[in-house]
Amino acid sequence: MDNSQKFNNSHMFKHIDPILANALNLELIRQQNSIELIASENFVSYGVLEAQGSILTNKYAEGLPSKRYYGGCEYVDMVEKIAIDRLKALFNAPYANVQPHSGASANLAVYYAALEPNDCILGMALDQGGHLTHGSKVNISGHWFKSHFYGVNPQSGLIDYDEVLAIAKTVKPKIIIAGASNYPRIIDFEKFRKIADEVNAYLMADIAHIAGLIIAKLHPNPFPHAHFVTSTTHKTLRGPRGGVVMCQEEFGAKIDKAVFPGLQGGPLMHVIAAKAQAFYEAGQSDFINYQQQIVTNAKYLAKTFLSNGFNIVSGGTDNHLMTIDLRNTPVTGKIASEALESVNITVNKNAVPNDPQKPFITSGIRVGTPAVTTRGMQEPQMKLIAELIANKLYNLTDQTIHNKTLACVKELTADFPIYENFLLERKASIKP
Repeated sequence: MDNSQKFNNSHMFKHIDPILANALNLELIRQQNSIELIASENFVSYGVLEAQGSILTNKYAEGLPSKRYYGGCEYVDMVEKIAIDRLKALFNAPYANVQPHSGASANLAVYYAALEPNDCILGMALDQGGHLTHGSKVNISGHWFKSHFYGVNPQSGLIDYDEVLAIAKTVKPKIIIAGASNYPRIIDFEKFRKIADEVNAYLMADIAHIAGLIIAKLHPNPFPHAHFVTSTTHKTLRGPRGGVVMCQEEFGAKIDKAVFPGLQGGPLMHVIAAKAQAFYEAGQSDFINYQQQIVTNAKYLAKTFLSNGFNIVSGGTDNHLMTIDLRNTPVTGKIASEALESVNITVNKNAVPNDPQKPFITSGIRVGTPAVTTRGMQEPQMKLIAELIANKLYNLTDQTIHNKTLACVKELTADFPIYENFLLERKASIKP
């Protein structure tokens, strides 16, 4: 994506108190000077920043466009309608609600609309690549509902659809969740719908990670197969942090009531404006090229990791992320993520399927390419990044390699700047 456009407000943090401005400056510097490989993070455009920082933050707008409980909503109605129409067009969705504050809120809205307490749900297990909101016992989805799980084949790392069907026939879920937080391969929504139909269940597709890839037709669209589709608006979609629900027309009224008044009060209209801007950007031709480069970068990164002796769950990737299985190395996910952060490379520790380690330790790290692709990095930089990671993890205590890695990261991030025309009104102090 083109980051050369100028941000209209050249006085970043000018009106913010010095203590808070310092913290914001420090985070800006961290983002500018770090290689961001967390798969769920990205850098939004200046347009998204402008929209989210707009005067729409002042407006309460409980309800839906043309059906508000407060006055003065004529123009925020326009904004929300723009966001809805653009979202529906991007995914060929019959119905959409753009008010959920997050992906978790979006998922909960579907449950609230479609289920009763103690109904059975079937989702991907957290340690197999699923998400907390897909039925984990520590989440409301696993507390209020009887949650059952499918996983991946321990040899291939792929979803076994025959096994999913067998589990579904046994537990008879009311809803099946197709989607993941950490699955590097294509999800077959058509097969999931056939399984759902066979057991008379709803199908919900959680596309939080792959939304941008779907828009670019690099991953199958869950429509028309899914009854409900949820997503975040950040990650590959490269919008503000937030959520959306899409669904078949017949469920629209229930979803609207589940979001408000069921789960939320007034919508965040400034965030909805930023979503509308992100959806506009996702409809442009260069967004497709950007998504293609995300996948190309991920495949090249995986290839280089493999050539440097690392194991990758499922042997590679079809999308924007991968999980490096560190069990053939002396380091855990926790050690690896901390070591890489010390050289300004940011990843997250992550469980591998059937992980023997505890969740705060893990045996793997998850790596993704949306943010580095936003910076303009391509295959040569992916090769360099993978080699920097390998050198650091294979030589944890070598100070010379540590210093060289820091220097390489500094040079690389300087070559691919972000938000370079942000004016730091106050010099950031040294961290305490």
